[in-house]
Amino acid sequence: MWKTILRRFLVMLPQVFILSIIVFALAQAMPGDPFTGLITPETDPAVIENLREQAGLNDPIPVQYVRWLGNALQGDFGQSYTYKISVGSIIGQRASNTVLLSLLSFILTYAIAIPLGMLAGRYNNSILDKMVVVYNYVSYAIPTFVLALLMLWLFGYTMNWFPTSGSVDVTIPAGTMEYYLDKAYHLILPAITYALLGTTMIIQYLRSEVVDAKTQDYVKTARSKGVPEKVVYSRHIFRNSALPIASTMGYQITGLIGGSVFIEQIFAFPGMGQLFISSLNSRDYSVIVALTLLFGVATLVGTLLSDIIMTIVDPRIRID
Repeated sequence: MWKTILRRFLVMLPQVFILSIIVFALAQAMPGDPFTGLITPETDPAVIENLREQAGLNDPIPVQYVRWLGNALQGDFGQSYTYKISVGSIIGQRASNTVLLSLLSFILTYAIAIPLGMLAGRYNNSILDKMVVVYNYVSYAIPTFVLALLMLWLFGYTMNWFPTSGSVDVTIPAGTMEYYLDKAYHLILPAITYALLGTTMIIQYLRSEVVDAKTQDYVKTARSKGVPEKVVYSRHIFRNSALPIASTMGYQITGLIGGSVFIEQIFAFPGMGQLFISSLNSRDYSVIVALTLLFGVATLVGTLLSDIIMTIVDPRIRID
């Protein structure tokens, strides 16, 4: 397996290279540049032009790309035009928040989806099943920003149960137990919102698989041997029904990192998603290219993770 994983990583290298070209070219095609916002009626055009020259923005795009690629291979993704610090530093400051949010959202997603999917499949056509199906339709149809705003208004402003912005109270000293508890407290509402939106596919797949599995011969054989119904569902039916879910779990893990843009923006959560939006607004090319490339690499890694998870769930499957 390790040789296969290494081979897959080597195949990713040209994919990442092509992705970097596309991302860099699209960033350069954006209207304006990082210094466009500095232009006012009183601004001397020579000053702006001098800033562009110093930043190398007047060079041909291929020259800019080669220079950027050479620095990127050394771990230098340039400097943020907005924050005036290295891109690596600003992404590093935000990455921990996004990873924590994604991890909690991932756990909550499966904690909600697996029980609902199993119960809906086990008691299909019951009132419980119909309630789960209705929930599925609503969670699938409602836009991300609508649910996020609704959750923010209801639990943040109306009930005042959760904070409405930020990742931690800035008045709490860093490194203390109170600091970490407050950080977790700020994660709960955006994580629940994100999890509710991510359960739809998992519930639907699991419900369908459970309904089909109930009529299979191996289930009838287990029941004829006197295996308790609880064991039939937990050991036999669930293990086989979980294969479609396992096949997409890698995408779920890495997709959460790049898919939290709207959630972070609405909840004013300082993660990579919010950084991406603010960088687009300010034309901060260095940050845009680095983040987009990071999200693309995460997608490629998700493909490999899905294959590895499939082999763990079902040892009969071997990745090629």
